[in-house]
Amino acid sequence: MTFPESTTAVVHIDLRTGAAALTTTQAVRDRVAEQLGRAGLPEPDHPLLLVTDTPAGLTGHQLQYELLSNYRAVGDTRILVLLVGSSPGSYAGGEEAYGPDRRLVRPATLRASTIGLVWAGDLRSARTALERPEPDDPASLAVLVDLLSVPDVFVRVLEDLGGLPDSVAAPGVRLLEQDLPPEVRDRAWRDALSRFAGEDGGGASPVTLPPAARLPEPLGALVSGRQGRGHGHRQPNGPADLAHRTCAGSLDRVDDDLMALRALPGLLSPARREALESDLDQARGHLDELRALVERALQGSGSGAAAEAAARLGGLGLRVPPAESAGERVGEGLRELARTLLDEGLALRSVAQHFTALAGRVEPVPGTALLHRLDDHSEEAVHRGSATEYAAPPRTPAAPLFLAGAAGLLGGLWQGALLPLALVVPLVFVAVAVWGARRLRTGRRTARWTVGPRVAAVAGAVAGAAAAYATAPPSWLGVPGLLAGLGLTAEAVRRLWRGVATSWAAGRGTTALRTALDGLDALLAELVREHWAAEERLYCADAARSVAGMLRATAAAADAQAVPEPAAPAGASASDPYGDEDWLSAPSALEDPGAETAHGGADDGDWAAAYTWESGPSGDRDDPYAAPAPDNPYATPAPADAYAGSAPDNPYATPAPKAASADTAPWEETTTTRTPRWLDREIGEGGPDLVATLAGDLRTTVMVAMHPYWGAVERGQAGALAVRRTEERVRDVLSDARHHLWHNGVLAPPRHPAEHRARTSAAGLLGTDSLRVAELMGRDTDGQAVVQLSSPEQGSLLSRDPAAARWIRFAPRTLQGEVETAWHKSGSPPPDGALWTSSGRYAGLIRLTPLRMGVVDTVLPRQSTGGSTRPDDTGGTDYADRTDGTYRTARTTGATGATGTETGGDEGW
Repeated sequence: MTFPESTTAVVHIDLRTGAAALTTTQAVRDRVAEQLGRAGLPEPDHPLLLVTDTPAGLTGHQLQYELLSNYRAVGDTRILVLLVGSSPGSYAGGEEAYGPDRRLVRPATLRASTIGLVWAGDLRSARTALERPEPDDPASLAVLVDLLSVPDVFVRVLEDLGGLPDSVAAPGVRLLEQDLPPEVRDRAWRDALSRFAGEDGGGASPVTLPPAARLPEPLGALVSGRQGRGHGHRQPNGPADLAHRTCAGSLDRVDDDLMALRALPGLLSPARREALESDLDQARGHLDELRALVERALQGSGSGAAAEAAARLGGLGLRVPPAESAGERVGEGLRELARTLLDEGLALRSVAQHFTALAGRVEPVPGTALLHRLDDHSEEAVHRGSATEYAAPPRTPAAPLFLAGAAGLLGGLWQGALLPLALVVPLVFVAVAVWGARRLRTGRRTARWTVGPRVAAVAGAVAGAAAAYATAPPSWLGVPGLLAGLGLTAEAVRRLWRGVATSWAAGRGTTALRTALDGLDALLAELVREHWAAEERLYCADAARSVAGMLRATAAAADAQAVPEPAAPAGASASDPYGDEDWLSAPSALEDPGAETAHGGADDGDWAAAYTWESGPSGDRDDPYAAPAPDNPYATPAPADAYAGSAPDNPYATPAPKAASADTAPWEETTTTRTPRWLDREIGEGGPDLVATLAGDLRTTVMVAMHPYWGAVERGQAGALAVRRTEERVRDVLSDARHHLWHNGVLAPPRHPAEHRARTSAAGLLGTDSLRVAELMGRDTDGQAVVQLSSPEQGSLLSRDPAAARWIRFAPRTLQGEVETAWHKSGSPPPDGALWTSSGRYAGLIRLTPLRMGVVDTVLPRQSTGGSTRPDDTGGTDYADRTDGTYRTARTTGATGATGTETGGDEGW
């Protein structure tokens, strides 16, 4: 038979001590809900119930089994009954009496297909022949119950039992446990929390967001759309477009006037300068009009809704492009960004800084916040740019200097009485400088003309005269030289005038006005960009800041979990041994020793505390099953009658372990300090990937906890209530992750593993090798592979057919790749049907050996009201068995729970 897979916990119920409280349907449901609730799990559709009982309790606890088998759920309720100890003797006939372990009587209620029985008559935990542990040794039983509490193992055992006669088998086991010492696991957990939360840098170090192309689609559209939109922000022929075109046309005319002024006629005639100054004044007026329009646009867009602001901008001739679908799936984009950043290994606080930076990138800036930028384009700023009006022109280029020197040289080739003609060229340069300065005069100040060309002309003339004196050329040569010098002088003057006029015009404001026009237009474009998808971007910014706050709150919760618990005071009460935060020193939620039920019986969730044991006589605290020291204030008090039954006269009660004394033999000491011989432990010290893996598990778990919060973000309801609820869920999942780590170890993946990330090896997590796991799982099915958990008396009841036994080879799924690789390297064929468990820290072998035919008796119950006609009848339950062709009655009395049988009306026992 097959069962649907379900990620749930196996609920453990110990009927040996807690049966008295389970007499109603509601009591059973409360007991199951209590354990699931402490584990942080909902009620499953297919409950898994692990029941611990004695063989005699099968008939003594008939009512409890009926209530458990009738447990209502959406799917099937699967029950695995673990029987520990010997069965009471029974009569097969009137003459021959069999001793214990000869028969197993079960009610017909337990014959369902979803119920199986595992009978461990003796847990065989002794490592030497001198040891005398009890058949239901608490140390071994704790491990066996812990193993069967792994859901995958539970379901596989139940499936294999369904293929055996009567769904009953005797187990044989060989286990290997790989784990970390509690202090190493505790330290790794705290280090992982600290790495997961990150350091609180106070926001001093800025972060850089990924490029818009790497951002999720909705966020990338908001970021790139804001930066890339600037064209077409003015409506054609609108007020803003007309003002801009008018001002630009005035400046174009100014440029034309400047071109005319820079020509040589501009040096000779004052009309061109006057036209330039007139157009400059007109351009300043048009620029002031445009600036006033920009000011109105900035002031009118700072209040009201985005639609109203866009309407006001439209009235000024500005066009805000539609947002289209830029605001869709913002919550999905934020979640994807968070997942991407967390998968890259960033800490929570670092991710929160990225979300804060994203909010700053996409948040729209109101127009009133841009008003101060108008000062950069005001009339005063333009006039400040004209401070170079009377400043010296820039350095003269080399060409005019060379031309001036050459002109002076050619014009200076005179000698004798004609030598004064050598000063003609220098005088021309001086005259042009004086004339040009007066032409560009403003008010009482004249423009400053560079002296470089004049010095070059004088130097050239001196050089020409010296050359003529030295070479004595013919006198007629001076005439063509002077004409050539004047030609070069004209070219040099043209170049000089063009540069001086350009510098003067720039000082008058032509460049500053053009810069102011471009700046005002850019300010309008920025205003339009800030109003593009304003509501969507504002919503995205608010949501990003909310997510950042949520991540910081989660980091604070992780920091709180990472703080070591203070040591308990010396007088701490042992009645409440575990505080709310003392998870790593307490049993799991399914093993909480402090939850006494309200039904008056012992708590079934206390099985792990009741079965605590140590790896040696010294009581090593590194052992997660170690019994607490007597003087430990956090010690779990051992139940006084945990194994003694609920009443002194209970015939099914298991005797309590005898206290050790100075006179007792070693094998008579309590056996709860000994490790069963079928269990090997490999304790590691932690691998190099331990902390990083735990931190990655926390990231995945927290993202699952925040899943409802992303829905609130998408609906625009990420308010205080959503944040508070998410904080509660985060605290719950952190506690659940801590419980999972303690209960299942570090090899088992968390409840919500990252599907895209492969879990590291045992060497990386524990610092151990998986070769022992491969060797153990690959052992041959011989008599030495497992330890049969049966008493010698029970051994004769087992099937002698080796092929009838069912084998289960299992290991944590995390080790599957390593184990299969080890099998491949060694050349060993992989065993068929290997079970890879999703949780648990055990690996090994389980053999289920069926019982011989006729060993199991199935009896039919017959309820009695207590008003029997028999004089010795005390009431109780009768069981009529017709399975073997004879009428036989098994009877339990209501007073003591003793069991008897009737055959042909003769009362037995």
